[in-house]
Amino acid sequence: MADLDLKALSPLFYWAGIFIAFFSSFLILGKVKKRTADFVLAVWFLIIGAHLTFFVLFLSEGYMKFSYLIGFEIPFPFMHGPMLYLYILCITGRSPGKKIWLLNCVPVFIIYIMLLQFLLMSPHERVMVYQNKGKGYEMLSQMIKFLMIFSGIFYVGLSLLAIKNYKKKISDQYSNTEKININWSYYLIIGIALIWIAVIIRNDVLIFSLVVLFIVVAAYFGISRVGILDLPVTAEVPDSKRTDRDEETIKYQKNSPGDDVIHSIYEKLISKMEDEKLYKDPDLNLNYVAKLLEVHPNILSQVINSIENKNFYDYINRQRIEEFKRIVILQENQKFTILSLAFESGFNSKTSFNRNFKKYVNCSPSEFMKNQSVHIE
Repeated sequence: MADLDLKALSPLFYWAGIFIAFFSSFLILGKVKKRTADFVLAVWFLIIGAHLTFFVLFLSEGYMKFSYLIGFEIPFPFMHGPMLYLYILCITGRSPGKKIWLLNCVPVFIIYIMLLQFLLMSPHERVMVYQNKGKGYEMLSQMIKFLMIFSGIFYVGLSLLAIKNYKKKISDQYSNTEKININWSYYLIIGIALIWIAVIIRNDVLIFSLVVLFIVVAAYFGISRVGILDLPVTAEVPDSKRTDRDEETIKYQKNSPGDDVIHSIYEKLISKMEDEKLYKDPDLNLNYVAKLLEVHPNILSQVINSIENKNFYDYINRQRIEEFKRIVILQENQKFTILSLAFESGFNSKTSFNRNFKKYVNCSPSEFMKNQSVHIE
């Protein structure tokens, strides 16, 4: 009886997943302000919904009723890796060009070409192959399984690399990164990774059960999370449309500024920091400072990296720590709290302040004040 109930419940569970996939897609497309990432996620949900539909239709020998569809479901697993990667690129501020889109569609087209002979067979002949567990197509079946596993591992790795590169870029661009939280994107990657592990184990029920759970998680984060900050994307610009700024970027990329120029810009940076205390602005970013110094952001980034051996994030937060150390020992500031003085120094969260303080001072703020005989809370 329990087995019967489980068998009856499974299709309902999968149909619920199909409904959530299609409904989530329509919800995302119904958003007033849609970004490229929204369209990618909506299309991905449609693909997942279609994939689950194939699975449910073929469940419990249902392929006999839908024999004309046999084979068309095989390339679907090759779509999820590229969709994950393209979505990660979009939410991390990169807009994939036509070449990237086409390149990531190639694996799916290759699989369809490999299956062409099988797909051109009559539905009855495909059923016979299906019932005989791929007899006559053993080599093709093994090759597709290998490529499927490789695709999963490859795109999970590629997605993790994209997030790693994005985190590096935001550290080069922003002085506070707490509001730019992309940790939730790891849930999507972990979810896909678990599904691919189930693929390796070759347990269809486990695979598609994980897919349903993945849909729920992806739908929640995809709909509820606001967009991530965009970063400047370097792209090829036709010669006829290049601006002075584009020419400056190209010049920078080909010819690094000399030591004299680097030290001159650095002196201007130090002067600005000392005179105007720019680091006290919690929203300070590289582009703004570069504009004040009248230099290209890439050049300013190189100046900081070459002299301070730090990225923009570390450089500014070190300044903030020094400012906090300076003002916390002043007698007139004893009436303020640690957190208020941290905010006064340019930090925008207690977590960021504590993390950076321990990083640069090698002790907690309370330990530092105890050593300085400062008594504030």
